[in-house]
Amino acid sequence: MRAVFGVLGAVLVLGIFSSVLRTLVIPRPTRSSFTRIVQQAVRWPFQRVADLARGAETKDRVLAPVAPLSIVITLMGWLFCFMVGYGLLEAAVSGLGLRESLTESGSSLFTLGFAAGNRASLNAIDFCAAATGPIVIGLQIGYLPTLYAAYQRRETEVTLLQARAGSPPWGPEILARYAQVDVVNSVGELFRSWERWSAEVGESHTTYPVLIHFRSPKATRNWLIALLAVMDAAALRLAFNPSHPQSEVRMALRAGFVCLRDIADMQGIAYDPDPHPDGPLELTYEDFLVGVARMREQGYPTERSPEEAWPHFRGWRVNYEELAQRLARDIDAVPAPWSGPRRTPVAIRTPVTPVDRRPAPPPFKSA
Repeated sequence: MRAVFGVLGAVLVLGIFSSVLRTLVIPRPTRSSFTRIVQQAVRWPFQRVADLARGAETKDRVLAPVAPLSIVITLMGWLFCFMVGYGLLEAAVSGLGLRESLTESGSSLFTLGFAAGNRASLNAIDFCAAATGPIVIGLQIGYLPTLYAAYQRRETEVTLLQARAGSPPWGPEILARYAQVDVVNSVGELFRSWERWSAEVGESHTTYPVLIHFRSPKATRNWLIALLAVMDAAALRLAFNPSHPQSEVRMALRAGFVCLRDIADMQGIAYDPDPHPDGPLELTYEDFLVGVARMREQGYPTERSPEEAWPHFRGWRVNYEELAQRLARDIDAVPAPWSGPRRTPVAIRTPVTPVDRRPAPPPFKSA
């Protein structure tokens, strides 16, 4: 029986050490089964309640605590598993019962010192347990500022986009608002900033996957829907304005679907890496015309008709639509036009273009 305790204890301690290293230390996308199971277990009851809600705001309020709570539960789970693992090891090398061994390991792990064995074999395990507790807690303390710094950088651009794309954001609304204030030629600046944003999010959200489920401060904003809106705006720009500079637009669009694919690889979501331009698309031509009408209402200049632009637009969107809609469903993102269905039916909110309140020019008076 002691041999079984020793094997189980060693496997548990080494497995949790691996989870800590993969989650907190290794600066590259690595998957931890323990962390993923904990996050799924924490999310499950909240998601069941959210599925019963009818409004997007209610769903958002229910799901908002999930990601932060999963971080706390993960830390507690690591420490508990270490206590059990070291307790099994101590039971294997001593004559102590399982209860006394757990007391001994807990006293050492949390550096309480109220239980102390006199055996040399116990002292060695106690030293390891005493070092493990502060190291894990210290790593977690250093992990949180990094995590929240990445979250704040992500949300800054999402918040800035609200004035350009509405709430929730929508691709055609971006071009419509740029046309409304006569700054269509400066839209390249937006695409440059979102190219860098996509690279940062792709790196941070694969290294720290819990960020995927961190929700925005407001229910009508979401990082994934914002990225989808920018990518749709880029695809519309390329489809309708072939004579304009395309390098910045194409690079932003490519960075966007590379970001989505990196996240999909981390989440184990399958996708076609090279879809055919005429492949199936969830977005219909009728929905496309609704977006085009919104752009034209505000005077967005186009070089192609909708019929001519549609094949070009769908050839771009087929690269990212399936992944964006799958992730939007998984995280229950705010429902927005062109973003696909959610887990349960919810009303889609279309952003309203603000009224142009610039003063009208004075009437021309002839001499």
